[in-house]
Amino acid sequence: MQEYMLDDLSPDDGYKLLRDIVTPRPIALVTTLNADGLVNAAPFSFFNAISFDPCMVVLGLEARPDGSPKDTSSNIRTRREFVVNLVDFAMANKMNMCSVPLPPEESEIAISGFDTLPSCAISPPRLAESPAALECIRHTTLELGVRREIIIGEVKAIAIRPDLIDGPTLTVDQVGLDTIGRLGASLYTRTKETFEMRRPDGR
Repeated sequence: MQEYMLDDLSPDDGYKLLRDIVTPRPIALVTTLNADGLVNAAPFSFFNAISFDPCMVVLGLEARPDGSPKDTSSNIRTRREFVVNLVDFAMANKMNMCSVPLPPEESEIAISGFDTLPSCAISPPRLAESPAALECIRHTTLELGVRREIIIGEVKAIAIRPDLIDGPTLTVDQVGLDTIGRLGASLYTRTKETFEMRRPDGR
């Protein structure tokens, strides 16, 4: 095994190793509203579900190179609300367009071509193209130094495309969901190839 002491690496090198090893990572395409009601959409792959009862998700956000907060951070601080739009393969190119840095007065919705739908529990809209969306209220923000923060959100509502769920059993068609994951700097994966493995205790 090749071993690396993180204290001996630059932050960029540590990030590169972590990014390329902890895979695949689900992508949160986060929609928020600024103070003027403009919709921001930005993808984050430092994201996951961390709890249920209550259902919680976590986002890892980094500031801009000059140290100023990104629009997603500012909007969540101001309004406390955000939507995690899950990204399927059909959305991949549009999601990638949302990673282009824009000034706060411009919306990624316009350049990406996404359509929006009203959320049912919070003000920021969902993305119509997303197979599933989590409507969240900020629960906790942890500041990690001056450039990074962890945002924990409580999920208040879940929306899912009707063809992907069996209503009576709440069973989700996980292959049909076709979400993508991030593997590295520009490498992604689909989740259509699956295998089943039961727990030894039968649960």
